Formats: sequence, structure tokens, C-alpha cells
Amino acid sequence: MTETLESTLRARIDAGGKCLVPYITGGYPGWVDSLRACAANGADAIEIGLPFSDPVMDGPVIQASSQVSLDGGATPISILHEVRTLDVGVPLIVMCYYNTVFHAGHERFAHDLVAAGVSAAIIPDLPLEESADWCAAADAAGIETVMLAAPTAPDERLPRVVARARGMVYSVGLLGVTGERDSLSSTATALAARVKKVTTKPVLVGVGVSNPEQAVEASKVADGVIMGAAVVRRMMEGGSEAVGSFIREVRTALDA
Repeated sequence: MTETLESTLRARIDAGGKCLVPYITGGYPGWVDSLRACAANGADAIEIGLPFSDPVMDGPVIQASSQVSLDGGATPISILHEVRTLDVGVPLIVMCYYNTVFHAGHERFAHDLVAAGVSAAIIPDLPLEESADWCAAADAAGIETVMLAAPTAPDERLPRVVARARGMVYSVGLLGVTGERDSLSSTATALAARVKKVTTKPVLVGVGVSNPEQAVEASKVADGVIMGAAVVRRMMEGGSEAVGSFIREVRTALDA
């Protein structure tokens, strides 16, 4: 993968489009087929979750899928081994908790991601103030570290977050865990607008973006969306076919 996450998203944005990044739980039965379905139906990049026993950011749907993966014997090593075999034509982002990175060691984990063909990493429980060692190792290896901007972040903090971000800025749509919601939180567009004022990097809204209508609403302010629980629920209920159909529906709405 010669294309970076940022350059891929930038190409979509510069062409007047909006970015779509779905999340798939690594190791879940049929997850590779679901990932391929995302790529084939208009995803600009794909986030792969490495299941963890204490997923502080994940709501019930992603937690349930992670537990199935763990019960089936999935590990970061086994998932990255499968990722090595993928050639889906879009950047892949690994989402994991810092315990996984720390356990492997910063340089080794960054190297493992590169070896698997991964472009970027999201580590939601690694605060900006404690990220220097990992970010240095990631930068050296060519891994883009996506930073999260929270709705509670004061204005003076946001420039520091976006300065450290690589690939894109993850604008967290609401306080709380991931999951589908009946409506898009007002904090989603409010925060995205604040972040957009202080960076030219792609700004995508994630957490609480549940359907095509909410994706369009968020993208009126942001450069696109990250969709997790809505995608994973379809993977669990209907497999890759349901995932592909949903991604195509969201892509069509964003392109309208």
C-alpha cells in the first residue's frame, strides 16, 4: 500500500466528496469477507478492531463481537497475519487499546503493522500527553497515528491534538461508548466545526453515526464519517452481504 491514509482521504475531499470509514471487528467469523465487502462498496479506508478484554470505548455491539473473536482464539498476531494476505485497495487502520501496544513494545508493534500492510493506528485510551513514545516509533515506521478530539476538549487543547494527528482527526461524536443512536448528537457537528477551524487535515466524525441520514448530516460539517456499531451489527446478523449492502447505501447517500 503506497497510498497513505491522509492522501487517500484527501483525494476524495479534493474531488468534492465525503469520506466513509467503516469499522470491522478483526477475528469475528467471516470478518475478512465483510472487510472486502466494505472495500468493494465504497469505503475509503477500513478500521480493523483488535479485540480486547476491557474495551473502554466500545458499546454492547462491538463488545459482543470482540468477545466472539476472543472466544474463537483470535489474537493481535493472528489477525495481523490474516491482514497480510489482504489486498483490498484501500488503507487499513488498526484500532486497539494501549495495553496491546505496550505488551508488544512500541517499535515492534509499529513494525508488525507495517509488515501487515497497515497504514494507520487508532489507540483511543492513549492520551495525547502520554503518546510521545508510541508516536515517535509510529512516525519512524511510517504508521499514521490518528488522534481523537473529544467533545469536552477546551479550545486551547484542540490545536495540540491536531498537530500530533496523522492521517486524519477522529472527531468523537458524543460522550460515551460506541453504539447506534436514534439521532445524531448535536455535539457531533459542533465539535467537528471547532476542529475544522484549527486544521487542514481530514476531520471525520465517529461514535454515534448510525445510518445514511446521520452520515450525511455529520458530513455537512465534517469531511466524512467513521461507522462502527451499525456495520458490526449487520456483520453479526447478516454477514458480508448485509455489510456490503449497508456500505453501498451510505456511500450513495454521501455521494448524492
